Amino acid sequence: MKEIVVISGKGGTGKTSITAALAYLAASEAVMADCDVDAADLHLILKPENLSSEDFYSGVKAEIDPDKCRSCGVCQKVCRFNAIVQKPDTYEVINLDCEGCGYCQEVCPFQAISLVEQKVGYCYIADSRLGCKLVHAELGIGADNSGKLVAKVKKDANRVARETGKSYILVDGSPGIGCPVISSLSGAAYAVLVTEPSLSGLEDLKRVWELSAKFNIPCGCVINKADINPHVAALTRGFLAEKGIDLLCEIPYDEDFPQAITAGFCLTELDRAKWEPRFTQIWEKIR
Repeated sequence: MKEIVVISGKGGTGKTSITAALAYLAASEAVMADCDVDAADLHLILKPENLSSEDFYSGVKAEIDPDKCRSCGVCQKVCRFNAIVQKPDTYEVINLDCEGCGYCQEVCPFQAISLVEQKVGYCYIADSRLGCKLVHAELGIGADNSGKLVAKVKKDANRVARETGKSYILVDGSPGIGCPVISSLSGAAYAVLVTEPSLSGLEDLKRVWELSAKFNIPCGCVINKADINPHVAALTRGFLAEKGIDLLCEIPYDEDFPQAITAGFCLTELDRAKWEPRFTQIWEKIR
């Protein structure tokens, strides 16, 4: 069983559209995992029916017991995040501002402060309309620790793949190079980098390749909207050749991308004759 992670250095390159099109072809041999937990949208195309739902807890926040608090104000003085405010008879923690460092708990002379583990999201295992399993998640509003939620999604996807005898886990990763992307790449056998021929697209491609190289993960690249800037497209090809990155495909700009998303379809469903040969070629190169 191998993990294939689709990532992009920046948002808006068509990463999820390309992942969904590959899912259409790989449905019989892959489990899907949506690891873009900060802004998950693969479910809009795959339309899953959740089989199970699990609360996800990660990180702690301070809570003040008003019955024990004596309004001494020591906690407010030491809080570097201005997360503690004074009320008429007690002090209160602003949950969104608290970083869970625990300093206030350490200095409270009345043991009125506790650190409470937070429910920051949900993780789902579902049947998708394509016939493959989809493991996806929902991060709570204002919640952090998205990298840990990604790790949970990948762990569940691995278990489901083993139980169902699938050969691949196809992961829709997050854009950028932050903690969720690092977590998405952990344990990957291959990374598909989706880029566009703009100056920002090229620079972000370089960054995400450097991240993949740190993990010694072989990479392939899809240049989407390849015809919008021929000069930068040529620079992108040069970078891929220099770094030994497989050029999987060049896709010209096409209004089918937003139309498919709006309709809730994969590209390969919107126009099978037009798109299935192209994405079959990409999938076979990846395999």
